[in-house]
Amino acid sequence: QAQLVESGGGLVQPGGSLRLSCAASGTIFSAFVMGWHRQAPGMQRELVAVIDSGGRTHYADSVKGRFAISRDNAQSTVYLQMNSLKPEDTAVYYCNAFKGPENYWGQGTQVTVSS
Repeated sequence: QAQLVESGGGLVQPGGSLRLSCAASGTIFSAFVMGWHRQAPGMQRELVAVIDSGGRTHYADSVKGRFAISRDNAQSTVYLQMNSLKPEDTAVYYCNAFKGPENYWGQGTQVTVSS
């Protein structure tokens, strides 16, 4: 059973940056595909970015060129560097780990982009 703990959320002005972290425990982190998803009020949860065990990445069109996902297998941590933040990026951001039938979620961290 894996546990995922997100951190790094907060309030930032438009155009600013934040770095989210997700620390995993209780499993072999390097074998999992790791992802970041977000959910804004009244909206469905949506995929933001994923990174597979080989380091290949995929991004939602809305964040391409602004966000970067990375992983440190030695630290069992996945990161989301968010630059040029916009008010529409405001959401709860969730870390996800999946491999075959195993699928785990963190508790989420709030990101608010506002002046």
